[in-house]
Amino acid sequence: MSRVESRTKLDLDKIIFVGRTFEEYMEMFSLSEEKLEGKKILDCPAGACSFTAIGHSKGLNITACDIAYDHSVENLIDKGQEDIKHTMRHMEKAKSNYIWDYFININNLKEHREQALHDCTLHLKENRERYMPVSLPSLPFKDKEFDILLSAHFLFTYADRLDFQFHIDTLSELLRITKEEVRIFPLIDLEGNRYEHLDKVMKYLKENGCSVKEIKVPYEFQLGANSMLKINKNH
Repeated sequence: MSRVESRTKLDLDKIIFVGRTFEEYMEMFSLSEEKLEGKKILDCPAGACSFTAIGHSKGLNITACDIAYDHSVENLIDKGQEDIKHTMRHMEKAKSNYIWDYFININNLKEHREQALHDCTLHLKENRERYMPVSLPSLPFKDKEFDILLSAHFLFTYADRLDFQFHIDTLSELLRITKEEVRIFPLIDLEGNRYEHLDKVMKYLKENGCSVKEIKVPYEFQLGANSMLKINKNH
């Protein structure tokens, strides 16, 4: 039995409102603040991530979008807190599927998730225009509206409930609204398996005028989740 096959699945019964920190984003997507300066950036879907909030405080031009932003901030705080508790209960059962160096232990992970939720919802309350409610695969933005688009823990992650056509439709829409590049992390699902149609996705993107690279990143929490897909639009 392989290491992948023997893992316990992190069994989340819904797509949850839990977020990563700005620092995690910089490592997950192998970014620097210099790379993002002067760019118009979209985080899609952003969930409870603090990338927009902290980035905005650093002078970066970031917009977040997510289906969850249709709800009130109060409801999102309640949902986020409940989802963090739910996730941590499941993490206890699946600890061996993760590498505990970025986070020391589950309590430390919980602190990071709570900080991200706090920073996100506080910023959302004061900057509602930065947080757009959307329902993929359709987005309410103009063609080439953003220079860089980041998409974390959605496509490929939920391969068991998002079919291949949904992936293609969503990627086409992400590329429509992006001028320069799209970065997607990670390339594996919740069980730790590489997305089974990734080669087909890359072929589709290349046939539609993009250059595509699978790039190792300096971040690995879930075992095997240490690379992103970098898609550049060829002008």
